[in-house]
Amino acid sequence: MAGDPFAALADVFAGRRALLLEDDPALAEHVADRLLAAGFAAVERFEAGEAALEAAQTRPYDILILDRLTAGLDGLETLKRLRSAPGVSSDAPALMLTALTGERQRVEGLLGGADDYLSKPIGDEELLARIAAQLRRVARRSKAVSTDLTNGPFRLSPGARTLKLKTPDGERLIDLSPLEFAIVSELMTARGQPVTKTMLWDRCWVEWTFLPDNFINIIDARISALRRRLKEQTPEIGEDLHPLIVAARSQSLVFRDLDPA
Repeated sequence: MAGDPFAALADVFAGRRALLLEDDPALAEHVADRLLAAGFAAVERFEAGEAALEAAQTRPYDILILDRLTAGLDGLETLKRLRSAPGVSSDAPALMLTALTGERQRVEGLLGGADDYLSKPIGDEELLARIAAQLRRVARRSKAVSTDLTNGPFRLSPGARTLKLKTPDGERLIDLSPLEFAIVSELMTARGQPVTKTMLWDRCWVEWTFLPDNFINIIDARISALRRRLKEQTPEIGEDLHPLIVAARSQSLVFRDLDPA
């Protein structure tokens, strides 16, 4: 696969503005520096929820990154107040970044208005991929798009939960299990942007209520089988394009872009 999918995120992040609520100066500096290096135009840092809330109500931000535990107004209460009242950034996607990792705290965060809930410590790769996913969802909501997704000869129909391959004789259904379809759907929807294995676990292994220690091994085994399954059912696709699902850095995956350049 040509190029680094993470390097391509510079185009996604170009001109974007982030609000960062984090009272650990070293962590706040690291996150801000990483976002700016990845392409963000600005990252405004706040240590207290009151100041972050005032800023989000009056200034436009593309993404909110909030620590759950901060002095004064905490991140969760800050987000609740922002979501409940009109404000310039009241609908901006929000990522909760916190050391409170229990299921109850995660549910509280999501019900309180967070779009994603991330556990500290989090790697740069995971953070950038999660932010890109939220920006991608905002872009999809802001414009009318076909319900079907195409990638080269493939056509994914989320409603019908089918993946079809265009052939000279028409279209052929690719036989996938529900879990395999969920994985392919998540990767194809990303349109060449990296999806981390943690993100895949959260969105595809939905019957699990916890993250097992061996979740990477579980995902790797399933991806390996899925690669073989796709190859067996798509003999029309050249050998040089397999595997269709490729690694991006250490812990992320991408479905190959098969559209003509």
